[in-house]
Amino acid sequence: MAGFGWKLHGDGKHLRPGEVVKPGERLTWGRTVGLGAQHVVSMIGACFVAPVLMGLDANLAVMASGVATILFLLVTRGRIPSYLGSSLSFVGVAAVIATQGGDASTLTGALLVVGAVLFLCGAVVRALGARIIHMVLPPVVTGAVVMLIGFNLAPVTAGTYWPQDQWTALATMAFTGFALVVLRGFWSRIAIFLGLAFGYVLSWVLDRIFGRIHSPAGGTESVDHWRLDLSGVGDASWIGLPDLHAPSFSGSAILVALPVVIALIAENAGHVKAVGEMTGDPLDDQLGTAIMADGAATMVATSVGGPATTTYAENIGVMAATRVYSTAAYWCAAGFAILFGLCPKFGAFVAAIPGGVLGGITVILYGMIGLLGAQIWVRSGVDLANPLHLVPVAAGVIIGIGGVSLTFTDNFELSGIALGTLVVVLGYHALRALAPAHMTGEPPLREPENPGYDRG
Repeated sequence: MAGFGWKLHGDGKHLRPGEVVKPGERLTWGRTVGLGAQHVVSMIGACFVAPVLMGLDANLAVMASGVATILFLLVTRGRIPSYLGSSLSFVGVAAVIATQGGDASTLTGALLVVGAVLFLCGAVVRALGARIIHMVLPPVVTGAVVMLIGFNLAPVTAGTYWPQDQWTALATMAFTGFALVVLRGFWSRIAIFLGLAFGYVLSWVLDRIFGRIHSPAGGTESVDHWRLDLSGVGDASWIGLPDLHAPSFSGSAILVALPVVIALIAENAGHVKAVGEMTGDPLDDQLGTAIMADGAATMVATSVGGPATTTYAENIGVMAATRVYSTAAYWCAAGFAILFGLCPKFGAFVAAIPGGVLGGITVILYGMIGLLGAQIWVRSGVDLANPLHLVPVAAGVIIGIGGVSLTFTDNFELSGIALGTLVVVLGYHALRALAPAHMTGEPPLREPENPGYDRG
């Protein structure tokens, strides 16, 4: 089967200047296994933050990420090295669904439908070519949708996590920013993980020095509680299956989640473009297949109660630093993830992340997701002085971030991310059909580059 039978690169130990280990090659198995472990570490921060923020089982999330990675490698026949971790793009969706009274099953049902739609989009791209993406979702539209998805999360940080321990949140934010900016190489790529570890230790120290804190716990009224409660870790088993559950389906929840398809398409396009450029093997013809693979992986993960998946920029960074693009390393990474998922004690340790720590991490993380939208505009040369761009973007972003709603009946309304996305997409194409010729000239079409932030 394609994707197996890796050829040993050179002596399997050394790379000469300018050389890269291509997807169909590998180093010695010892080095390959070590690289697989490094890939897991690089994405561990965001990959485990995502299910915690969405109220899903962390053990199931990491196990699902391993299975999803294997599926992705099989579908793409080993041509595209990638790790599929838990997508952070759905955290805002989870918050909205929760306010509507939905539970974890409702959320995963909506995400499963998103996976199916993403799979169909991939099939269309495979049949018609990558340029269809830019016709339907030009950079001005994609950037706006990614921006409103990220900034829509601001109230979650401000209202739920930060108030639980504002000083730990501030310290964690400062340390994570330091790690992202000052540290170099591999350490900067695991900055989110380092920030989580710093906040974890700081919370434990503050508990030992000052005792319990009086603050809101999980967004509820203020009570006395430990910053770091590890009682669940002691009760958890070392070996066991994660908490599986079947999805349920709600029309309103699905409508809230569907706009994230646009962000996932942009993420996959950026990943494929970046890998192709770094390996010297153009992969534009594989974009549709990659999107289909991500959609299929999301359907598999959510069908048992896990989060949606997406390609991870952190792993692009590891590949760029090591110059090793071997898919063998990703098979090893997937194996490690599945083993982690079989350790409930590990999941309990992740689930115990203090709210204040999450507050400090998400202040940066959510802002970086939103600013990726602006990054897409800048890299694609979008002219926001053009009213054709400015009007739908301005309206859609404010609607998405502000939670503006449009009520149709007593049981159906559109609001927030869903309504904002519709305004941007439909508004842009409707106005473009009516706009004078001098407003409709588009900049050269360029694939969005893979973002260098912890998103999933």
